Amino acid sequence: MYSMYCISIHTMQKIMRNLREIIETDIFDYLQLTAALSEYSNVRCKIGRMLSNGEIIRLRKGLYTFPAYMRKHPLNSGIVASMLHGPSYLSLDYALSFWGMIPESVCTVTSVTTTRPRVFLTPVGRFEYLSMMSEAYSIGVMMIEAKHGNFLMATKEKALFDKAYFDRRFTGDGIEDYLFEDLRIDSESLFGLDCEVLTQLQMVARGRMKKFVSFLQRIQDGTSSVSA
Repeated sequence: MYSMYCISIHTMQKIMRNLREIIETDIFDYLQLTAALSEYSNVRCKIGRMLSNGEIIRLRKGLYTFPAYMRKHPLNSGIVASMLHGPSYLSLDYALSFWGMIPESVCTVTSVTTTRPRVFLTPVGRFEYLSMMSEAYSIGVMMIEAKHGNFLMATKEKALFDKAYFDRRFTGDGIEDYLFEDLRIDSESLFGLDCEVLTQLQMVARGRMKKFVSFLQRIQDGTSSVSA
């Protein structure tokens, strides 16, 4: 019995080593997985057993990763977010934290998309996608080049805009209180924002968001000071 158990463990380890050699990336899709397991007569059944045994981890239907001990590199939340759902770019609290504009680290990786809102609760984190059908969607988005992949991220200006846009607390009044008390924005981070991005956002902003962008523009041209 013990001998058979050892053989089974050895066989499983060999299978996983072979799979890791065939699939070069840490995140992979169903087609990559089925191609790597093509020698099995019932691939779907084999995938089910691998999931049950923790040999692979499902991020969403059709998208997987290896367990931590088999990954070549730590997972990058930005890359995971871009692969989970698209088109999308990272923004709001995640981007504000990324740019050092708020003191807190964030637990949820938040992105903006043109499709319907989604939330993915995965073994590697919570990923939320908020829907924006506005002309502002494509403004202030940049490519971040990470070591093992790229992803789209809101600029500082766009991250602020998106946060206010989706935040029901923001009415368009008391902008300083909103920024410095509600969001705890670092006041120094509001200087040196990209005026071109702000101008583009102002052209498509409406109502309360127009007031918000105007406030940020006044800080850049020195006609408004911040007291935080």
